[in-house]
Amino acid sequence: MKEGAEILVRTCANVRSAEEVVIVTDPERMTIAEALAEEAREVGAVASILIPPERSIDNEEPGPAVAVAISAADVVFLPVTLAMAHTRAVREAIGAGARVLSMTAFTERMMREGGLFTDFRARQPLCLALAARLTAGERLRVTNPAGTDLTMRLIGVTGNSHACLLDGPGFSAVPNIEANCAPAQGTAEGVFVCDGSIPYYGVGPIREPVTFRISKGFVTDIEGGDQADFLAELLARQDDPWVYNLAQFAFGLNSACTEFTGEMLNDEGVNGTVHIGIGTSANLGGSVSAKTHFDAITRAPTVWIDEALMLSNGEVRADRLTSTK
Repeated sequence: MKEGAEILVRTCANVRSAEEVVIVTDPERMTIAEALAEEAREVGAVASILIPPERSIDNEEPGPAVAVAISAADVVFLPVTLAMAHTRAVREAIGAGARVLSMTAFTERMMREGGLFTDFRARQPLCLALAARLTAGERLRVTNPAGTDLTMRLIGVTGNSHACLLDGPGFSAVPNIEANCAPAQGTAEGVFVCDGSIPYYGVGPIREPVTFRISKGFVTDIEGGDQADFLAELLARQDDPWVYNLAQFAFGLNSACTEFTGEMLNDEGVNGTVHIGIGTSANLGGSVSAKTHFDAITRAPTVWIDEALMLSNGEVRADRLTSTK
């Protein structure tokens, strides 16, 4: 796994000599954590591996000891089984100057092949351009052949470019190249039909489309087959109304991610897809902190920002990215 570790440490996180590197992991991902630590030490960094107590759900807070450790780090890697990226602990670490690389549910296969081996620098301009359109836009609409028809406001929103490259304090997930934003709070309206993947909570690639009905920025109903039923019941058990918040809109942009595998950061980056995030928005520019955050990905989307067509049936309209509104 050395080549994968080299990309993560030297290219994505830009680890430098004498930096403090903290790797938060769990027993299932220890071989990946050890490969990262060895590579960081070869660079001359001081690398520590931390195994926190088991958590019960994606993006549950990791506890005060972990929060203190990552806030003191220059670089944080998160090869964890349950997502930690959308937590207050990570937000505070970034505020303290950390570069945080999320590697949720990373597998040894992902260390050896697939999206990690794309040219991140080459994809960065596209990611930046779409993030800029999200910032400049006022209204977004997305449709797809499965029945999606969802609108949201973008006024006051800042687009984020997550191209898996950390040159300064901040956050990115890898190999999930994406441009995203937290839509204006309470403005999302319509239907989002997920026919791709929900790579959280063990749901994975979708067998029967999951329909999210959305009003005033909140999911009001989840319909479909057994996967939809499972998700609806899981969210109801959280006893937190904010777990239904429409927290995120994102474009998947990794050209080396082509199939849904159930691996979270592969599926979210599948090229030509979009996904919505539901729950916490605070790490994306929003203001909501919920008990959890998950993403739902749809195939072959068509996306307009204002009157400009950004994606057409899953194909990026590069000619529209530099045009004015």
